[in-house]
Amino acid sequence: MSIRATAILIALGGFTLPAASSATARPPQSAAPAVNSAPAAESTPESVEQVTNWVTGSGDNGALPFIVIDKVGARLFVFDPTGQPLGAAPVLIGITKGDESAPGVGDRELSNIPVEQRTTPAGRFIAKFGPAIGKHKQVLWVDYGDAISLHPVITANKKERRLQRLMSVTPDDNRITFGCINAPTTFYNSVIRPLFSPAGGVVYILPDSRPLNEVFPAIRVAAQPTLALPTVQAAGSP
Repeated sequence: MSIRATAILIALGGFTLPAASSATARPPQSAAPAVNSAPAAESTPESVEQVTNWVTGSGDNGALPFIVIDKVGARLFVFDPTGQPLGAAPVLIGITKGDESAPGVGDRELSNIPVEQRTTPAGRFIAKFGPAIGKHKQVLWVDYGDAISLHPVITANKKERRLQRLMSVTPDDNRITFGCINAPTTFYNSVIRPLFSPAGGVVYILPDSRPLNEVFPAIRVAAQPTLALPTVQAAGSP
């Protein structure tokens, strides 16, 4: 099974190992990590503020809601089309640092993807809910070609301790996925799903290996001061 097909099944909570026929039940609401309904400005990383200011100042989101994902802090920030913050939550991301997906990774068998290629790519992505395998359910596809989606946290593999990783106070243990982004179930269903349905939105994934202005060069251009041009004197003037 390719990573794309598996990612769809995982996103639906229906991924099963061989000889396991039933999906793991969704964890109770009380087990979900706490999220911020309105993130305080002082808790927002500078890189997130830079991207948010650029997006709202330039209109890069095209009047759509948007999400900024800070891979270093393993946290996502949700904004309405005007840039008003709607909430923040911890996330799980690719087990390996890196800002690009390996070529063709979305079509590979999971067993053929080495750990060093299990990355969450950085960049600007147009995200929409799209059909997923089984019962006409949908997932929020961030990069369909490379099978990167944003979906509720899964707990099928107890050894991965995904809920515990989300609730931990450090982002150091939030790297566990093949590249998809896992969010708390309650936050996903109450904030992300209604906001991005049906028109979708934009997802900005910040880098963890490359400089921010290499991934988002428009930020560097926007930040440059206006150069004062020298005064041109008329011919014959002193």
